[in-house]
Amino acid sequence: MANTFSKVNASAATLTKNRTVGSVVPSSGLCVTCVDGCIGMCEVGKSAYRGHEVLYPQPFGVITTAAEKMYPVDYSHFNIMGTAVGAHGIEADSDKAVFPAVNLEVRFGHDKGIKYRYPWHIPGIGSTDVAKNNWEGLAIGSALAGTGLTIGENVVGMDDGAVIKNGRVVDTVDLKRRVKLYQEHQIDGYGAIIVQANVEDSRLGALEYAIEKLNVQCVELKWGQGAKDIGGEVKIDNLKKAQLLHERGYIVLPDPTDPDVIKAFEHGAFKAFERHSRVGMVDEEAFARRIEELRNAGARYIFLKTGAYRPADLARAILFASRYQLDLLTVDGAGGGTGMSPWHMMNEWGMPPVYLHSLLYQFAKRLSDRGDYLPGLAVAGGFSFEDHIFKGLAMGAPFVKFVGMARAPVAAAMVGKTIGRTIDTNKVPVYISRFGNSKDEIFVTAVELRRKLRDTSFDTIPTGALGLYTYYERLGQGLRQLMAGSRKFSLEHMSRDDIASLTPEATEVSGIRYIMDVDREEVDRILG
Repeated sequence: MANTFSKVNASAATLTKNRTVGSVVPSSGLCVTCVDGCIGMCEVGKSAYRGHEVLYPQPFGVITTAAEKMYPVDYSHFNIMGTAVGAHGIEADSDKAVFPAVNLEVRFGHDKGIKYRYPWHIPGIGSTDVAKNNWEGLAIGSALAGTGLTIGENVVGMDDGAVIKNGRVVDTVDLKRRVKLYQEHQIDGYGAIIVQANVEDSRLGALEYAIEKLNVQCVELKWGQGAKDIGGEVKIDNLKKAQLLHERGYIVLPDPTDPDVIKAFEHGAFKAFERHSRVGMVDEEAFARRIEELRNAGARYIFLKTGAYRPADLARAILFASRYQLDLLTVDGAGGGTGMSPWHMMNEWGMPPVYLHSLLYQFAKRLSDRGDYLPGLAVAGGFSFEDHIFKGLAMGAPFVKFVGMARAPVAAAMVGKTIGRTIDTNKVPVYISRFGNSKDEIFVTAVELRRKLRDTSFDTIPTGALGLYTYYERLGQGLRQLMAGSRKFSLEHMSRDDIASLTPEATEVSGIRYIMDVDREEVDRILG
């Protein structure tokens, strides 16, 4: 299927495959010869007996997923530009302009009161099992690293232990645990724990509860994400839990209060219910009213996260964030996700990252040029390494302050957790044991963290947190090296000239100069 952007009808995400692997119709993904008698290994075939279950990546609860679609322009179509001349943000002295001297700290918010040690954070992982089961590592690792972490949608509503009176939450177990794990490991005020809300969360008063009872300073309204065009979904394999969520106002399919559905579930006709969130309805008057309510409740910082919607929706997002003096707007491009997004929707819906982030720059510049207030901006959508981060920051410079990443940090935390289990059972795999058989030997940041924590609490740090912290340390060093090569020694000096387009099409989409046109005026001055 080399001639198409999409890969259809067979994917590891849906646990499906073609019978004729080497001969597949590019447009449909069907085998060139579809044979009567096939048991149905492809997605069409599996849908013949599992129906709507095949909409979603599988197995749910232990995976994160992102699209396989190859977009015409992505961040790999840009290269980072280095130089042999000068330095910005430090004295142009070879003994001083060394890469460890690059300052990666970020400050943002209306009063510049939020500070991160690194220019990235996790922009929202919520009620899915993969988030809940790895929260210890994600929260502690993020806090130790001094960068932000967002508790995503539906955590309150999904909490069996939440106490809800008259439709409003008054106590929680899960949200309280998630917030406290982060707060208890923060160092010197770096980082932030952010609580996000969708339609159901807002009805339950989740943000007011987080502000008033949990001392949360940063809250976020959610218009959507890059993974899907609908509300969040999870699978529920417990009838009582499905009925509880139905009672709390969620859309639960099939209806867990229907006697026939209950009987079918108990007989094993299906294994899980689906819980769906509602889609929001953006309205400026309601938006303004909600911002005022949150400020009156005591929110110090208010964020907005939007997804890969059409350009007019991005314009609304940045205008509203400007008009109502928000502290951060996160813009998430199509294709990514950490939970249960419909697989074809994830692949075929929305504005891809480079396209969306290019529009964000254009819109931000329009507001800036006329003197309007601009919130901090963050971009998300498939970032995982230091080169991606550099390109995302350069694409949106000087407006984009940092990037959002979810799947890659979750992967690092999961690997760290898994290594910890092998250490505890004395079954460290050969691939890992060549480095050692203990936390101190395997995790390269152990010595630094022991010193940072004065050795008192290092042994209580879970290996999932060590995995995330160590991954972040790698990203930090890699980003410093790239920035030093471009002679940019702090983030405010980054510019769109720090990257170049490799194709005319990438230039047309982004406005970034084609690589053969870079420095053309300066070259003429040099050569006369």
